[in-house]
Amino acid sequence: MDFETDGEGFLRNRSEWTPEIAREIARRDGRDLTDEIMSYIDAARAMYDRDGTVPPIRRFTKDMGVDKKQLFQVFETGPMKLICKWGGLPKPTGCV
Repeated sequence: MDFETDGEGFLRNRSEWTPEIAREIARRDGRDLTDEIMSYIDAARAMYDRDGTVPPIRRFTKDMGVDKKQLFQVFETGPMKLICKWGGLPKPTGCV
């Protein structure tokens, strides 16, 4: 699989994103993508396409009808950063 990422593993060319690339980036992070995680990725990508920006976690959880604590349980750390990284989206603002 041939694609380019930056130093943090974010996809350089968003138009190259596919679910297979998402799985590979997550694999490189030592994680497997579940159907639940893919649903969050798909929703974030749709919000980005609609609004042109990465959704802040508060708006994302509200739109998804999910509790922020639940996202942290699923992702273990920085849910929006991983959703964006695996989803081929820009790094969220405010992420270190």
